[in-house]
Amino acid sequence: MRNKEVADIFRKIAALLEIKGDNPYRIRAYQRAAQNIEALTVDVEELAAKGKLERIPGIGKDLAQKIIEILETGTLQKYEELKQEIPPELLKFLEIPGFGPKKAKIVYETLGIKTIEELEKACLEHRLSRLPGFGPKTEQNILKGIKLLKQKRGRLPIGLVLPWAEEIVALLKKKSPVERIDVAGSIRRRRETVKDIDILVTAKDHLKVMDVFVSLPMIDEVIAKGETKTSVRLKQGIQVDLRVLDPECYGAALAYFTGSKAHNIRIRELGVQRGLKINEYGIFRGQERIGGKEEEEVFAAVGLPWIPPELREDRGEIEAALEGRLPQIVAYDEVIGDSHVHSKFSDGSASIEEIAAYARKLGLKWVGIVDHSQGLKVAGGVPIEKITEKKRAIEDFNKRSKDVKLLCGTEVDILGDGSLDYPDEVLKEFDLVIASIHSGFKQGEENITARLVAAMKNPYVHCIGHPTGRLLGEREPYPVDMEVLIKTARETKTALEINAYYKRLDLNDINTRAAKEAGVKLLIGSDAHILDQMNFLPLGTAVARRGWCEKKDILNTLSYREFKKHLQEITSWKLKQKP
Repeated sequence: MRNKEVADIFRKIAALLEIKGDNPYRIRAYQRAAQNIEALTVDVEELAAKGKLERIPGIGKDLAQKIIEILETGTLQKYEELKQEIPPELLKFLEIPGFGPKKAKIVYETLGIKTIEELEKACLEHRLSRLPGFGPKTEQNILKGIKLLKQKRGRLPIGLVLPWAEEIVALLKKKSPVERIDVAGSIRRRRETVKDIDILVTAKDHLKVMDVFVSLPMIDEVIAKGETKTSVRLKQGIQVDLRVLDPECYGAALAYFTGSKAHNIRIRELGVQRGLKINEYGIFRGQERIGGKEEEEVFAAVGLPWIPPELREDRGEIEAALEGRLPQIVAYDEVIGDSHVHSKFSDGSASIEEIAAYARKLGLKWVGIVDHSQGLKVAGGVPIEKITEKKRAIEDFNKRSKDVKLLCGTEVDILGDGSLDYPDEVLKEFDLVIASIHSGFKQGEENITARLVAAMKNPYVHCIGHPTGRLLGEREPYPVDMEVLIKTARETKTALEINAYYKRLDLNDINTRAAKEAGVKLLIGSDAHILDQMNFLPLGTAVARRGWCEKKDILNTLSYREFKKHLQEITSWKLKQKP
């Protein structure tokens, strides 16, 4: 998939235009196009071949032609021309999250800083704070951005990497004589970020598999090619290792290469206690291999039930398994609703009918249509006078639809003082109210925590959306006292969201588990603004599984009627608590 390649060029064009002081609307058009292309879970090259590029939100005839040019030539003439106008050193600064083009230009021209290392040193020496429009906070934010950039260079969000891995697997199944094939490593454990891709296969014709692998269209460089292991680098920059294994040790290798390292060490220690040696080649007693064909054999050899990959982080899963208290974690197909989708009523690209049709295609039973509230102008927040229109449209749809049902909801903004962007008399008209912070990220922990607490105490708020506000590799979480957040959520019966959008995955797995153990209900939402983004919902389920959540912990496992009844009961309970 070349989505990231196209999106990166558009995003860089936007930054270069901003440095030049170009038209803000033009800049925003490139930024929006980049965001929507990167979030696609279908190949932009496939859409181009079918003449469907203009179906992508924000892509008109002109941008569609530019996408085709990138796909055909690997670059864009306009991009190359812009690069000639901007110093190459300045281009490197544009990679730093939160370091805007205008400020980057000032630093470059005023201080003559030409490398990220020099920039980091200048911030530590407080030389930037002397510049007009800069200050200590600016330096702190740049240092945070540099830290994020270093992390980003090492790992990528799983939502980007997983489709690449799945595409490689699909092509190997189609074009080579593989018998068994699995993606292992941190992808199989569904970690939020991924360093590389590990693929394991069995096949009688090893060389044929390797020949097909190195000839795949997404391969940029063959690092090393062998009969049993080949390493390549994709055009997106990530390394892929393919191993062809003996069928007799496939299960042991799958367990070993899935990891985590800490989990594997514990398994080996249990094996030693039983006089066994366990590694990627099998289960051995002395020199004799006594098992390893299936992964379950590895766990059974040390007296354990099979442990789902998402739990294999040495966070108590070994002890729980030994004591028979391993949770029956929520299954992917038990999540039957998406609680967070934006429609054309705010900044979503699809109508409620189109959203329902896509939900039907995904096998979902209900969707929460939670558009932005009135104050979020940049996101086309729904003015109060349009809420009745939206409510009637959803009611009419539900009367017609026999399977998929919709909830009329809102993602109401939590304002800087903790008040909400709609008054209570408006909020009570919604089926589902998710309250989220979209501004004031630089407030202190005490203020941000107080805003979230105030929102949870509102009787009409059912859930807190993306509770820490992070964007993987782009923006750190805002400061929030998670202990207070979870305690208040429990006391007010307010759910916390696992936002499944691949850049958020917020709550993360650690905080999800803490919420689950405190008895807080979780709600998974894709936060989709275009239909294709609804495909990210399983990433949220993966976070729930990594957080040890069972079906009872996840509200998305309820039927439409059960979920709607639950929301009504929460509001009634909260109203009774008010003095």
